[in-house]
Amino acid sequence: MPQHAPAAEPSTTVPGAVHRLVDVPGGRIHLLEQGTGPLVLMIHGFPETSYSWRHQLSAVAAAGFRAVALDVRGYGRSSAPAPVDAYRMTAHVADNVGVVHALGEETATLVGHDWGSSIAADSALLRPDMFTAAALLSVPYAPWNPVRPTDGFARIGGDEEFYVSYFQQPGRAEAEIEPDVRGWLSGFYTSLSGDTMPPPGTDSPFFVPAGGTMRDRFTGGALPSWLPQADLDVYSADFERTGLTGALNRYRNVDRDWEDLAAWDGARLTCPALFIGGALDSSTTWMADAIAAYPTTLPGLVSSHILEGCGHWIQQERPEEVNALLTKWLHTVHA
Repeated sequence: MPQHAPAAEPSTTVPGAVHRLVDVPGGRIHLLEQGTGPLVLMIHGFPETSYSWRHQLSAVAAAGFRAVALDVRGYGRSSAPAPVDAYRMTAHVADNVGVVHALGEETATLVGHDWGSSIAADSALLRPDMFTAAALLSVPYAPWNPVRPTDGFARIGGDEEFYVSYFQQPGRAEAEIEPDVRGWLSGFYTSLSGDTMPPPGTDSPFFVPAGGTMRDRFTGGALPSWLPQADLDVYSADFERTGLTGALNRYRNVDRDWEDLAAWDGARLTCPALFIGGALDSSTTWMADAIAAYPTTLPGLVSSHILEGCGHWIQQERPEEVNALLTKWLHTVHA
């Protein structure tokens, strides 16, 4: 596929990084690129963009790698197809394959956070010939299992509604978020950050009371220390322009993913891997069994780290620690 010239410099500026648009079979992907060497592809989660890797790009480039952070389809300046099923996991894997080809490379190391962690893991699982190592941040690897995801999420909610279930109906979460995108993002980031999240024993923002919204349980007050107003402005501007439908459609494909990936029932992820989680992150605590199973499910694991006092936004909350762990692992993988 042809590669576009560097894109006109948008408002999202990361010092030293070049903005680029590349064609992939599913549309167009926007990238931030810095450095030369083996390709390291960074995949963000919800609700973020390539900007969430602003602290890692220069560190990975300085360590001798070609650091590339993408806007996942539906986010930022990447294509946002209209059909809900265009956001199934296999489409994201295909986008990653297309990016590697568009950049003139044959293989890549993947680094993913949140949904990006799942996209990275499944990319390495489905295309081990191309994606030769995977660093997973915040969300642990867990193999396919026989429980249909929406059935499992419905049971988690009990008398209330688990947030993934709340996100399923197109337009419903958008109606909550889009009248005040900046305020919603601020509340979501704050409620999942180690230094500003609700204290233990209080109602969780991941559970929606009958007739309520997620926003009802967001933490108020000051922004977390890692998120100055200028960075919140960057995220807000992107999502005010694109809306949240593309981002939310990832959640609306969990059952399609389950059907698409059934052949990988119980599959181990054998490539060299790294896991970094936050001790205060619900993704880490809820999936503690998945982390404990790593000797079986992730036999190529090089190292696993839980950062005390850290919440969900791990590479932004603790950039220096994450950069040190990530670059050490990259040098081990590429030794």
